[in-house]
Amino acid sequence: MLTIRHTQLTDIPRLMEIFADARAFMARNGNASQWGDGYPHEEDILNDIRRDVSYVVDDDAHVVGTFAFIIGEDPTYRLIEGGTWADDPRPYGTIHRLAAAHGSHGIADACLRFCEQQTGHLRADTHRDNLVLQHFLTSRGFVYRGIIYVRNHSPRLAYQRISK
Repeated sequence: MLTIRHTQLTDIPRLMEIFADARAFMARNGNASQWGDGYPHEEDILNDIRRDVSYVVDDDAHVVGTFAFIIGEDPTYRLIEGGTWADDPRPYGTIHRLAAAHGSHGIADACLRFCEQQTGHLRADTHRDNLVLQHFLTSRGFVYRGIIYVRNHSPRLAYQRISK
């Protein structure tokens, strides 16, 4: 059974292994550049832990996945090109840095269930070459909204899902 909890400092070495697995998976699936520079770095995870937005997915007490979930305005989502955000009065939650260990299953669905329990207004973005995540998002009711730019000014495809 998968459970979700806040990330602890002692989880960081395992998360770095999971991110390495995710980079290798993306490269095998035509997306070598999204996290090609070693992103996310340990400092990114430390910042998420300090902000209380980093989570791990456990399978029988073994960390098999991770993600960041931030409720409230994401500065990179203020400007969107080629589309618009759908209106919803609720604060939105943004899913970032979703990654699963090699051979694990159900991590993205567990993340999504957890996040939708916090708010029915969700956003996520991904690299144009990340066809796996694009398929996951659209198959779970997310709608493509346009292009946003992340911190390093590279474009990302932005998605949104609004549930009742």
